[in-house]
Amino acid sequence: MLAVLLVHALAALLAPLCVRALGRNAFYLLALVPLGSLGWVVAHWGTTVSTRIEWAPQISMDIDLRFDSLAAVMCTLVLGIGALIMAYCARYFGRDEARLGVFAAELMGFAGAMFGLVTSDNMLLMYVFWEITTVLSFLLVGHYAERAVSRRAAIQALLVTGAGGLAMLVGIVILGMRYGSFLFSDVLVATSPPTGSAVSVGVVLVVIGALSKSAIVPLHFWLPGAMAAPTPVSAYLHAAAMVKAGIYLIARLAPALAQTPPWHVLILPLGVASILLAGWRAIQVHDLKLVLAFGTVSQLGLLITMMAIGTPDAALAGITLLVAHALFKACLFMVVGIIDHGAGTRDLRRLSGLGKRAPVLAAIAIAAALSMAALPPLLGFVGKETALTAVWSADNLSLPARLALLAGIAVGSAFTVAYSIRFVWGAFGVSEGPDVVTTWHAPGALLLGPPALLALGGLAGGLDTQAVDRWLSPYAATLPGGLDLHLALWHDLTWPLMLTGGIIAAGVALFLIRKRIGEPAHPRLGNADRAYDGALRAMDRLSMRITGTVQSGSLPASQAAILGTLIVLPTVLLAAGTRTGVELRLWDSPLQAGVGAIMIAMALAATVLRNRLASVLVVGVTGYGCGVIFALHGAPDLALTQFLVETLTLVVFVLVLRAFPAEIADDDATAFKIRRALLAIGVGVTVSVLAAFATAARRAEPIWHAIPEAAYTIGGGKNAVNVLLVDIRAWDTLGEISVLVVAATGVASLVFRSRRFGSAPRAADSPNYDPDAVSWLSAARLVDRRDRSMVLQITTRLIFPTIMVLSVYFFFSGHNAPGGGFAGGLVAGLALTLRYLAGGRYELGEALPVDAGHLLGAGLTLAAGTATASLLLGAPPLSSAIIEVTLPLLGHIKLVTATFFDLGVYLVVVGLVLDVLRSLGARLDKELV
Repeated sequence: MLAVLLVHALAALLAPLCVRALGRNAFYLLALVPLGSLGWVVAHWGTTVSTRIEWAPQISMDIDLRFDSLAAVMCTLVLGIGALIMAYCARYFGRDEARLGVFAAELMGFAGAMFGLVTSDNMLLMYVFWEITTVLSFLLVGHYAERAVSRRAAIQALLVTGAGGLAMLVGIVILGMRYGSFLFSDVLVATSPPTGSAVSVGVVLVVIGALSKSAIVPLHFWLPGAMAAPTPVSAYLHAAAMVKAGIYLIARLAPALAQTPPWHVLILPLGVASILLAGWRAIQVHDLKLVLAFGTVSQLGLLITMMAIGTPDAALAGITLLVAHALFKACLFMVVGIIDHGAGTRDLRRLSGLGKRAPVLAAIAIAAALSMAALPPLLGFVGKETALTAVWSADNLSLPARLALLAGIAVGSAFTVAYSIRFVWGAFGVSEGPDVVTTWHAPGALLLGPPALLALGGLAGGLDTQAVDRWLSPYAATLPGGLDLHLALWHDLTWPLMLTGGIIAAGVALFLIRKRIGEPAHPRLGNADRAYDGALRAMDRLSMRITGTVQSGSLPASQAAILGTLIVLPTVLLAAGTRTGVELRLWDSPLQAGVGAIMIAMALAATVLRNRLASVLVVGVTGYGCGVIFALHGAPDLALTQFLVETLTLVVFVLVLRAFPAEIADDDATAFKIRRALLAIGVGVTVSVLAAFATAARRAEPIWHAIPEAAYTIGGGKNAVNVLLVDIRAWDTLGEISVLVVAATGVASLVFRSRRFGSAPRAADSPNYDPDAVSWLSAARLVDRRDRSMVLQITTRLIFPTIMVLSVYFFFSGHNAPGGGFAGGLVAGLALTLRYLAGGRYELGEALPVDAGHLLGAGLTLAAGTATASLLLGAPPLSSAIIEVTLPLLGHIKLVTATFFDLGVYLVVVGLVLDVLRSLGARLDKELV
């Protein structure tokens, strides 16, 4: 199973390259991936296969995969129909289709994510794949991003299914905590299942996620909107894959949760409502794709109803209908795509005579429509007959509930017959009118092949019900109780068969009066799509009012609100909570008192100085004073980092201040304000008091006692700070450097507005460049003589290599001595800053002629790649391995693999500094000239 996931991931990565090389024919090559994976499913059919890889066992986040009878059915649909969709794409799209490589990658990734979803035994892992399908669905539905309707449909689907997924995550956490396990297999075999309100809440939240994913009323409106997607997306996601995820989840949990109080009360009424409302709408709309979309919502309501009943017979009927629906609905969506390509329209009022011009296509559509209408001898008929019998024999439901379900299913089935006939008649019948389309482009055999195979599959399943029963009944047998029903095309003359006759008659009658039904301008039951728009508008208005109230536009007011909250909230909680005695020492040595006094003096000076540069410098002194205190406390690594960060911060301030006047103007100067002073004093006192009480509140032995030994035994280094950053708490560091990359990108976007500036310009790019001129620095000759400093140029020329060597030294020594990738990167950044100050923006390009974005991306990729490499080698992500070798001349070498992670940090820091110099420095230089 893990190999199948990896192959799909690799195929998704290579798909753009394949499409670039082979064009649309690359889809045939890509189809071999799900087809080969289907071979693995067939080879393991009837067996239970489990795979477990420990990742984060402390939080139950392990890679647990389990292949059983239900997963086998779902995998067959996902992979088998996925392969046919890929083959269909090879002829559906034109040779000049835009973004086809990206589309292929997204579709292949979706197939892999669906396989992971249905084979996940860990509910948290299943949720990860669940959300991956949500994101990929957003991208696939919005493939035609230039169209407003596609963008709206994609966002709508993302919001509805994403919100349902978040609710489901909370429910999963509740159920996992109450059951004591997040594994489906453990939940299903629990001998003493937990009860109570917490379990009920968890069940409701999980069901909400399933309902949103499977487009069940009232969360159904996103599916008709998603018809803006390319037809292969509709045929796959909205017929065989994504919308089946919610049905799968209900089927997976039904054996354990069907008897919980909210299960039937929540699912069954909404399922019947979906059957009726969407079936009625399918009779009214005129777009062939919308007919199928509303029909899908109606049939999903039937599927979720049968799966939720919770008896073996209902489960057998549900799984049979699920397979039948995937076959005929994917086929019909492909048929609609062919009609749209050949006739240029999907409006059934404008289509005429296609039955004569495309008899093979008509035969395929009729076969699939017969299965959709549940007519013999198709698999849909077998499933519908079994469903009617299973509902009546559901002994876990009351008699009124069974009668209501039968009535709802019967009426909904009549609607299904009506819109099935309407689909075939509208698409292939003869109609008259001024807008009738007469043009037709005949499809080729390769385009007809995939839907034909699906239609034949529905026919074969109906004719060989014994084989289908052998394949599907193992899942039904997992539910409590005995399996009494078996699939068969003929059960003698029974009441379900007579009821089916009445359903067919009612459906034909509805079709005959279809023109009287029509599509109302204002639906009596409301319009869910308009309700969605209204909800978004209401949230927009609410957010605007809140923003207008909270964000007045005054920076001092916003800061006062934030800092006031910092003072009031912790102080109130501290006063109301338990307090312990506080023991304080003013200082450990007189040096600390002296440094503290200097810091206080500089902070006060910053509030009265009118010169901007002087204010920045005295604020910098407070930072350097903090570094001195670190050093006096025996933390040289922290002190080194503090000094480097403070120096770089000063440089950034100076670069920005060049665009401001040196002095604060009289009009901008503010007099002393007692409220601001009191607020500042309050913040300082609050932070100091909280720090003192937090330190005194410790009762357990501090963890730092164990850090030095753990750093050496686990991380292989003597510098505990660096080992914490790159090994023990590497996830935090990865998140932090990700924030740095985002911040650097944001700064560049604000400064450059339209696009990144690229690498810094080199001396040869200047029109004033003279290659024969002599200078200490390559580009210093381009600096105006009034701004040129010979002493600074000579000094830079002499010490730049030394600083870079020091940077590399800090990088390599950081695992056992003060330094590391962060400190080394800062030193390298200061070296680049020195080159820029001495030689200007062109000198920056001479020092490092690389795009800062490339450095940032390479660093983040390298750091994240170490996590992936660890996982592929069977170790926890971001864990270190220690390699020790003895080489001639070099002697004994000890290499910790965390060094590669640290290298990523180094590159990110250098890239960040280069981006700041390039944007706030070089770009600003150009604009100030």
